[in-house]
Amino acid sequence: MGAVANAIDKKLRTRFAPARLTIEDESSKHRGHAGHREGGESHFRVEIVSAEFEGKNRVARQRLVYETLKGEFDAGLHALALTTLTPAEDR
Repeated sequence: MGAVANAIDKKLRTRFAPARLTIEDESSKHRGHAGHREGGESHFRVEIVSAEFEGKNRVARQRLVYETLKGEFDAGLHALALTTLTPAEDR
């Protein structure tokens, strides 16, 4: 994992205590598109399962993740493809 992926991992684990967390760098799939940068770490797919999402709709869950990763976006992270689930939904 690169520096950005490590920062994402650490922040999401600290904030959400996930039952499961998967982070995939998909930057190579976006070569030539907006936000792509050489060396990757501009586009990620994140799947996170956390009890913190209980009682929240999809948009509210994603807002929590984006707020948690604000520093990474400010530093050049371009895009996240998010799947946010509760433990009960992760079956």
